[in-house]
Order: sequence, then C-alpha cells, then structure tokens
Amino acid sequence: MVYRIVFVCLGNICRSPSAENIMNLQLRQRGLAHRVKCDSAGTSGYHVGSPPDSRMNAAAKRKLKIELEGRSRKFQAFDFDEFDLILAMDRDNYRQIAALDPTGGKHASKVRLMCEFCTKHSLKEVPDPYYGSEDGFNFVIELLEDACNGLIDHLLKTEAIAGA
Repeated sequence: MVYRIVFVCLGNICRSPSAENIMNLQLRQRGLAHRVKCDSAGTSGYHVGSPPDSRMNAAAKRKLKIELEGRSRKFQAFDFDEFDLILAMDRDNYRQIAALDPTGGKHASKVRLMCEFCTKHSLKEVPDPYYGSEDGFNFVIELLEDACNGLIDHLLKTEAIAGA
C-alpha cells in the first residue's frame, strides 16, 4: 500500500512544491520512492496552474541540484480522503485546511505542521519567502530538507510505510 502525503502552503508556488520535490528526492535516495506518493497544493487559488516560483527553483538548483516540478493547484475538501497526511507550512495554512474538513474535524489527525518533523531547526512554521530576499529562499530549502528527512524517519519508525 502506498502512503499519500500532500504538502500545503498559501499559493503552492514556493514552500509546498519545494517540500514535495525535496521529499521525492530524499525518498529516491533512500530507496523508498515506491512506498510514498507526494503532492502539493495551496490554500488559495492565486497561482493555479503556475509552475514553482523561479526564485524558489533557483534556490533548489543551487542547494540540491534539482529542478522543481509541478503546477499550482488549490487544496480541496476531497483531498482529506485522498491523502493519509496533510502537512501545512504554517499555522494560517493549518487553520484554512481544518476549516475545509467536510466531516467537522474527523480528519484532524491527518493535518500536521511541517516543522513538527524538523530535527535540526526549532522553528514551528516554514516562513514564506515570497516577499523576501534570496537568503529566505535558501533557508526554506534548508529547513525543508531537515523536515523531510525527519518525516521519513518518523514514517519508518511508526511503520506508516511498512514493507519498505
């Protein structure tokens, strides 16, 4: 059985597509890509259909030698049934996701904050680099590397991706 994760930020052009692509990279590196399916979405529809932000893509190329793939889409209520884990980049995203739960909270255990899985960083939220400098984009890549690595360790430890 494949474990399904969706990463969610505001516009789905910076943080969440980066998390999706970094997670996919780390899963491939650890031989686990066949056990987990990743996607990303935004709580707003501002950028639907757009590729990842060029500045975020440049940071991913610099730090990880990868090209960010995907197109922005909006998180929808049906995503609660499609995914086993929904990872919000910040508390605002978390609240917006929770408000869409068609069951009135039945899916609450599926929704978590991305930074819960960090092992090197103590931040509680992934900052939005959209209005900042190059350093902000670089930091988000570094933070997401940490969180994705911790997430994979967590999934292995809890046997969410058993049989890997």
